Amino acid sequence: MEIAYDGTAYHGWQVQPNAVSVQEKLNQALKTFLREEVETVGAGRTDTGVHARQLYVHFDSANGVLVDVPDRALLALNALLPYDIAVRRIIPVLSEAHARFDATERSYEYHIHHQKDPFLINKSWFVRDVPDVEKMNEAAKLLLGTKDFACFSKSNTQVFTTICTIKEARWEQKEGNLVFHITADRFLRNMVRAIVGTLLEIGLKGKSISFLTEVLESKSRSKAGVSVPAHGLYLTRVVYPYIQER
Repeated sequence: MEIAYDGTAYHGWQVQPNAVSVQEKLNQALKTFLREEVETVGAGRTDTGVHARQLYVHFDSANGVLVDVPDRALLALNALLPYDIAVRRIIPVLSEAHARFDATERSYEYHIHHQKDPFLINKSWFVRDVPDVEKMNEAAKLLLGTKDFACFSKSNTQVFTTICTIKEARWEQKEGNLVFHITADRFLRNMVRAIVGTLLEIGLKGKSISFLTEVLESKSRSKAGVSVPAHGLYLTRVVYPYIQER
């Protein structure tokens, strides 16, 4: 299933005991429609306030209506879900398909605006000063390739490796605002927000481009920049070998 959501009202994707999450709302809608207990597995976990233009989930169901009458199922599920969560597609897959482990590529965007704009509240980060975009793009090139990104990982996370392969990392000026694009095979917890914060140390605070190399080589989160606010971050694309992109 392909979904999208505005993360403003939620404590991230994953079900939590004392907070409302996107996964909780999706599981509830599926349970109501299918009349069976459903446990979804997402392509990844977004943090509190982070948005997703595209996220895939997988689940098992004995109810054939999802496959037999997909248009009806799509309409029914969207009617059951809150206004800020939408189901885009229902896609039958093999029983061994896995939304998290089968994903080969993920893309994020981080949005920054420079003029006060009430329509961008919770959708983009307001940064009054305009950074040196050319300098930040030169630094971003140092991120490309397969490297140890431990310096951008949230502390005390249990992952089997901090090695990732980044294939795109660039800033784009768009209608007077800034968008950071990044694509990798996998991401560590808090990685994109820490990268953006570190690049802004270069673009806004006068650090040299080589500062990024020093941070990478340190493998220490304390050497990198601060994590920028979650509300400017969007998961925009997840790629699978067996799902056709639209």
